[in-house]
Amino acid sequence: MNQYVRFALHIPAADILAYYQGAAKTVSVVSDDGRRIAFPADKLRPFVTEEGVFGEFEMVFDAQNRFIQLQRIK
Repeated sequence: MNQYVRFALHIPAADILAYYQGAAKTVSVVSDDGRRIAFPADKLRPFVTEEGVFGEFEMVFDAQNRFIQLQRIK
């Protein structure tokens, strides 16, 4: 059974640049329900704008905690 976790991201362009320069490999966030989630920074690539990465997101993963999908919901 798939699991879902929601969280907000507010990463300005200067901070997301660390990913492109190779300094940041993972993103760590606290979900809306209080869980700490860490995932590969490259999962954010579709959501990067000139301003950075901002919004409410939902991550879907399977029962073995393997990533399935990340989508912006707001």
